[in-house]
Amino acid sequence: MSDLLLQLGGNKAARTVISSLGLPVPPQLRRGRGPWEDRPLDDRTVLVGGTGGALHDTLASILAAAGASVGVHGTDGAPYEAAADAWSRPGPDPEEIGSDALVFDATALSGAAGLRALYDFFHPRIRGMRRCGRVVVLGRREQDAGTDGEAIVAAALDGFTRSLAKELGRRGSTANLLRVAPGAEARLAPVLRYLLSDRSTYISGQPWTVTADVAGDAVEPTRRPLDGEVVLVTGAARGIGAATAKRLALEGAKVVCLDRPADDGAVARLAEEIGGVPLPVDVTDPAAPTKIRSALTALGGVYAVVHNAGVTRDKTLGRMSEDAWDLLMDVNLGAIVRIHDAMAADGGPLQDGGRVVLLSSIAGLAGNVGQTNYAASKAAVAGLVRRLAPQLAPRGIAVNGVAPGFIETRLTAAIPFATREAARRLCNLSQGGLPIDVAEALTFLSSPGAHGVTGNVLRVCGGSLVGA
Repeated sequence: MSDLLLQLGGNKAARTVISSLGLPVPPQLRRGRGPWEDRPLDDRTVLVGGTGGALHDTLASILAAAGASVGVHGTDGAPYEAAADAWSRPGPDPEEIGSDALVFDATALSGAAGLRALYDFFHPRIRGMRRCGRVVVLGRREQDAGTDGEAIVAAALDGFTRSLAKELGRRGSTANLLRVAPGAEARLAPVLRYLLSDRSTYISGQPWTVTADVAGDAVEPTRRPLDGEVVLVTGAARGIGAATAKRLALEGAKVVCLDRPADDGAVARLAEEIGGVPLPVDVTDPAAPTKIRSALTALGGVYAVVHNAGVTRDKTLGRMSEDAWDLLMDVNLGAIVRIHDAMAADGGPLQDGGRVVLLSSIAGLAGNVGQTNYAASKAAVAGLVRRLAPQLAPRGIAVNGVAPGFIETRLTAAIPFATREAARRLCNLSQGGLPIDVAEALTFLSSPGAHGVTGNVLRVCGGSLVGA
C-alpha cells in the first residue's frame, strides 16, 4: 500500500499544507541503483575531522579510492593530499562548507573535555550538509579503552550518534557509529564505503563493530563481489526474500531460491529471471535439512546462507492457540537451527570463509503487543547470531543478523490504518522502508567485504523510535 504523505511530500505546495497541519513531511530518499560501483562516492564531497585520530591514514586511502573529494579540518591533511594525487582526485579544500558526508575520527578523544571536539567539528558544518547526507563517527569499543577517559568517550559516542541521527532524519540524512577494534583497520574500507553510499539509506542511528575476529584475509572486490558464488536465500518467493535474491544476483551470485512447494510457481519464475536455482522445500519438513544439504552439495557447496523465511501468527498470549505458537517457533527458529546444523557440520556444504545472515526484527528487540511468540523467536535469532559468530570465526565465516523495522510489504499493508501510520512516522526518516533497503544490507553482509563484521545484529529501521 502506497504512503500518501510520502507521495504528497514530493510536491512543494503539498509539503506546505502537510506542515501546516502539524504532520511530518517524509523526505524523498536517495537509493542506490544497479550493482555496486568501483567509486560509489564520485562527485561527493566528504569533510573529515578528528585531531590525532588513529584512522586518518586509513580514511585517506579509503575515501580517495571511493572517488570522494575530501576536505580536512583540524588534522593533518598530508595523507589526504597524497591519496588524492594517487587516485587523481581533487585535493582537500579546508574552506569547503557544503558537503555530502561528514566523517569524524574520535579514536584520539579522552574524557569529558575531549568530547568538545565533536561540537567543534559538527556545529559549524552540520547545517551545510546536503539532503540525504551521511555522517559516520569512528571510535573504539569500551573494552579496548586503556583509560577511564577513553572508556567514557567510547560510551558517549553511541548516545551522540543516535541523537544526531534523529536530528538529521527530516532531511533524509543518516548518522551511524563505527567502532573499530585495534588491529581491524584493514577491514574498515568496505564497511565505510557501504555506510557512506546510497545503499545504506534506511540505516540510521546504528552502532557497527569492525573486528579482526574472523580468520583469514578476505579479498574485497568492489564490483560483482559474489561472482561465481552460490548463495542460499530461504523464503525467497516474495517481499524481502525476492528483493534479496535479485540484489545478490546483480552482484554475480548464483542464488538458490528456496520457498515452500505451495509457492513453487513464484520461486520458479524468480529463479528463471535471475539465473538462479529454484528449491521448493518446506523448512518445517523433517527432511528439509537433508534435501537442502544435498542440493547445495551438488552445486559444489554454498558461500552464503540468508535465513529469511519467517511467519507471523499474532494474538495476545491469552488468546493464542498452541498451533499458532508451535508453528511460528518451528518456522522462525527451529528450522534455522536445523538447517544451519546441516550446512555447517563437518562435511557440510557451507564453505570456509563464507557468510551466514539471519533475519531478526525490531519486534524481537523491543517486544510488541500480540507478538509474544514472534518477539521471542526473533530475540532468539539475535541470540543465535551472537552464539554462532565466535564458533565459526576460526573458519573465516562471519555471522550477522539484520533486524528490519517497518518495511512496506503485503504483510504490513494488512495492518490497520492508524497502526500502520504510526509505525511509518515513528522513525527518524518518517516513513517505512522498502524491501530493497533490507536486501541491500543482506547483500553487503553476504559479501567478502563483511569480513570485519561478525556477531552484529544491525537494525534496518530508519532509526525507529521503537527498540532504540
